[in-house]
Amino acid sequence: MPGANHSSFASQHDVELCGHAAAGERRAFGELVRRHGSGVRHLLRRMGAQAAEADDVAQDAFLAAFERIAEFRGEGTFAGWVKRIAARQYLRRLQREKRLSAYAQESGEEEAHDGDTDGRIDLDEGLKALSPAERLCVSMCYGAGLSHGEAAEALNLPLGTVKSHVKRGLEKLRTRLAPTDGVALEGRRGNG
Repeated sequence: MPGANHSSFASQHDVELCGHAAAGERRAFGELVRRHGSGVRHLLRRMGAQAAEADDVAQDAFLAAFERIAEFRGEGTFAGWVKRIAARQYLRRLQREKRLSAYAQESGEEEAHDGDTDGRIDLDEGLKALSPAERLCVSMCYGAGLSHGEAAEALNLPLGTVKSHVKRGLEKLRTRLAPTDGVALEGRRGNG
């Protein structure tokens, strides 16, 4: 019964599913794709990919993960592993299209956001306020789980440049995402 196998896969941990997939069970890998596909696409969108491009890169990343599933040892999460694959593939795509240098050399222009009437903003909107280089570095280090060194290597940038982009990006995000009612987050913790 196909339904019985699917329900047994749905209740298994990612590491168990990886073991089944490494043994040739495609439905186990299908369950991993079902669980983590939207998270991978969301990361790629945060890195700057358009919707169709995010879908393409995510599909390529899952194909690469399937081909290399025996390499996954469960030392980290499967989601983190496949997100790192996707981030690297997206960067290679940018390099092929020769857009990476434009991203890395942007002057830090910010987009104007007039729709923030109630003082609240979500993370995706906050990321849009970052320069493309800051958004890319922050997404790689915090979304894909790459270290600063790994991001620098993937972007072919000096480590200090990546650290600067991440630091500036995080400072901008903190400012944009801070509460606007005049009460600091630390003050809220003390009263909770």
